[in-house]
Amino acid sequence: MNGQDSLVQPLLTDFYQITMCYAYWKTGTHNEPAVFDVFFRKNPFQGEFCVFAGLEDCLRFVENFRFSQSDIDYIKKILPENAETSFFEYLETLDGSRLTIEAVREGSVVFPKVPLITIEGPLAMCQLLETSILNLVNFSSLVATNAARFRQAAGSKLQLLEFGLRRAQGPNGGLTASKYCYIGGFNATSNVLAGKLYGIPVKGTQAHSFICSFTSPNELKIRGLNHKTTNEPADLFELSIAKRSWILEQFPWGVISSEVSDGELTAFVAYAIAFPDTFLALIDTYDVLRSGVVNFVAVSLALHDLGYRSMGCRIDSGDLSYLSKELRNVFIKVAGLKTEFNFFETMPIVASNDINEETIMSLNEQQHEINAFGVGTHLVTCQKQPALGCVYKLVAQSSQPKIKLSQDVKKITIPGKKKCYRIYGKNGYAILDLMMLENEPEPKPNEQILCRHPFEESKRALVNASKIERLHNVYWKDGELTAALPTLNEIKEHVNDSINRTLRQDHKRYLNPTPYKVSVSERLYEFLHAFWLQNAPIGQLE
Repeated sequence: MNGQDSLVQPLLTDFYQITMCYAYWKTGTHNEPAVFDVFFRKNPFQGEFCVFAGLEDCLRFVENFRFSQSDIDYIKKILPENAETSFFEYLETLDGSRLTIEAVREGSVVFPKVPLITIEGPLAMCQLLETSILNLVNFSSLVATNAARFRQAAGSKLQLLEFGLRRAQGPNGGLTASKYCYIGGFNATSNVLAGKLYGIPVKGTQAHSFICSFTSPNELKIRGLNHKTTNEPADLFELSIAKRSWILEQFPWGVISSEVSDGELTAFVAYAIAFPDTFLALIDTYDVLRSGVVNFVAVSLALHDLGYRSMGCRIDSGDLSYLSKELRNVFIKVAGLKTEFNFFETMPIVASNDINEETIMSLNEQQHEINAFGVGTHLVTCQKQPALGCVYKLVAQSSQPKIKLSQDVKKITIPGKKKCYRIYGKNGYAILDLMMLENEPEPKPNEQILCRHPFEESKRALVNASKIERLHNVYWKDGELTAALPTLNEIKEHVNDSINRTLRQDHKRYLNPTPYKVSVSERLYEFLHAFWLQNAPIGQLE
């Protein structure tokens, strides 16, 4: 399962999938050819796009689909006692060898109603996949979209670090979030297991508990650190004390030495001895400006004397905009003391503390000096919207179209096997996605195409496409993968490319984004409405 654990298996499903499978088998329809579409009805987070994710997990699930003997023994227990023995023998034969799976490329920007995945095969087998496929696509796509929105808010230059494991919905939710936040645009994760399983860069510093665990220099049992190049030994704590006294004399900090915590300095020294090449300090345990930054600069200068370079500091509370600007001013002043301290001018500042999209946009407006954001709860739990709402609907059986009707027009399905295209305009951005009947001729660039809203008669347009992209590729057929699957980094690059290549800025903006059009061809429109009327009951008034 590409690093996923053993929970992703045929019994990771709803009970009614098993009961329907038995009913299909009992009535002899289980092997009828069927087509199911996976799609969603509304873009998440009040936005106008979604990032499709989870395809490889779905393909690996199908690739390994087999009921074990213990699975079948358990199904015997939960079905009625009169269930026929031959059914369980049938379950033993089931695998993905008779399925065909078409899908949009993973990491693509996608939109409502357009099938993300189309699965063809025996009716009962396709039915058994529903819950698992939806489980693998729904949250993956939701959290990848959330991450992409954070990246849009932060811009391309800032580092985004996913710190959400402790707040995620269980171990599996934590792993899924780390994986798909990375493809959505984050640079690294704090989740060590995700780093091992998926090759995602891992980042981390220390917590307040580490800083608080030191009270006085007497608790520092090891003070020595050798020079990086000469290997000459030095007492890092004494050197840091000397640097602290020196910098407090150099310019008016507004700080007296008694306000600066010796315990915090001790903690910084202890961490620097352990990680001299990757020292990054959490500086808000006591007071950022009256203690933390003073001790951080002192230890950083001491490390510099020994041939090492600090990686930066982190703040986890307070007014992040104000503090980051004050820190930058301090660093610029330190850089001005000596030419060799120039590196301080661009010293990285990392900020965390319940960061969300609005926080980042507000900080951008305030022209903050932060270089990286650590984001947790709002990212991995998708607090704005807990679920994407992907559905898995039967659209054809035995070459006959199928439709689900509803008084809510948004829930009416578009019947039949379809082919889907992305239509680009002369400015290079996508104009709309177009669904067509499977047997229609391919649309061509530079020829007018009549595109219609699926359900609103008055909404239609003639489109002259500069480029047309077919959205679906066959990924699984005759029991094997038919296309090479991209690496996680390739998916990540495609997410960024797809968002920037497909969407105009007005589709991506945070407030009141322009709706992206999803259309049907004239023939599909006529077929849909005729089939709708054919299947809709006629009311009677008396």
